[in-house]
Amino acid sequence: MKQIDKTALFRLSVIGQLVSREQLQRGELQQIIRELAQRNYAIPGSRRTQLGEKTIQAWYYNWLKGGIEALVPQTRTDRGLSKLVPEVQEAILNAKRENPRRSIRQIQLLLETSGVVADNVLSRSSIHRLLQTHGISRMTGSASLLEEKRSFSAEFAGSVWYGDVLHGPAVPTPKGMRKAYLVSLMDDASRLIAHSAFCLGETALDIEGVLKQAVLKRGLPKKLIVDNGAAYRSATLQGICARLGIHLIYCRPYAPEGKGKLERWHRTFRDQFLSELDASRVLDLSDLNARLWAWVERIYHLAPHSGLGGLTPLARYQKDLVKIRTLGQRATHIDAIFLHRVSRFVRKDGTVSYEGNFFEVPYELAGQTVQLVVDPHAGTVAGVENQAGESLGLATMLDAVGNMQRVRRKPQTADADAIYTPRIGPNMIETALVKYHGKKGA
Repeated sequence: MKQIDKTALFRLSVIGQLVSREQLQRGELQQIIRELAQRNYAIPGSRRTQLGEKTIQAWYYNWLKGGIEALVPQTRTDRGLSKLVPEVQEAILNAKRENPRRSIRQIQLLLETSGVVADNVLSRSSIHRLLQTHGISRMTGSASLLEEKRSFSAEFAGSVWYGDVLHGPAVPTPKGMRKAYLVSLMDDASRLIAHSAFCLGETALDIEGVLKQAVLKRGLPKKLIVDNGAAYRSATLQGICARLGIHLIYCRPYAPEGKGKLERWHRTFRDQFLSELDASRVLDLSDLNARLWAWVERIYHLAPHSGLGGLTPLARYQKDLVKIRTLGQRATHIDAIFLHRVSRFVRKDGTVSYEGNFFEVPYELAGQTVQLVVDPHAGTVAGVENQAGESLGLATMLDAVGNMQRVRRKPQTADADAIYTPRIGPNMIETALVKYHGKKGA
């Protein structure tokens, strides 16, 4: 069965009060449309909360002509394409980037007064489509001033770390060639790479693995600035940072300049490492990482940096060793901090499943939903907790063969010691013999 378009469903919900009426009285249509236009809506794909009267009216007449199929948004055949000449396109984009608060009308007037285009030739819709294609159609920043951007650097190492992902080369795996992603964490003040590793994905789990190694080697940062992507917004990463006392900060969308130092390191990495890498000689992911770590520790960390006054990243980092937060008591249970909790239902045989394997938990939990405490990197289960985080016991890998010899617990009666045994008296025996001989004679 074909799935109904979500936008069409939303539009139908808006005009539902109209389409459900068998007949509309004179003037009633416009009255209802005005009422609908005054309401607030959760509009799919938009930050706006209200709709115009003409928009609602158009949806209503479209529905009358073609039903719900007529409410499906029509994709333009020229979407993403601009008919403007390259020189005009460049002028529009430069005008918007120079002052993000400029409206379409302001850009139009600016190009006309500067002689880039003739008066009344450049349409506002053409400007809007071009800006939307490049992701800069919205107005941002102060209404009267340009957004102020200044270079800055943390005063001490360990104050601010940046995290980001870079697409890397393909590597051999047991399942064939797969793309690798470089996940990196950089210290702002020293430009030192707290840890960096090639992973087979750019998920929250990959980022958490790199963060764990980084804090083990370089201590705890006060702030960790990352992208606004879904992987960085995972509940598990947020929980880990909260337990470690790290303030997790997200960059504003379309503002990558907040991580300019890490972007600069990516360029250095491409120029000095990737350009010299012979991918055909890489054996697997671990071999690629071994090469990466050798280059970071022996080349990058020991090279003088112009932004550090000629100091190397390692030397600059070591100047602030006394100010860097250590793991302290957290080091004794660092593995537990990075464990995940996943919800599972305990089967009747006292087992739960995780990553294709079965684990035995306390039998009393059968039929309940519990939280498995798991190590997602090793694919193992450490124990079981309730919703409040209280331990309910251990979890062990299911040994079906061993369970053949295992002594099972028998169900208990109300009084286990009072086992019922019928008492047999002489009269009962005599009655039984009479019945037996009577049946035999018959």
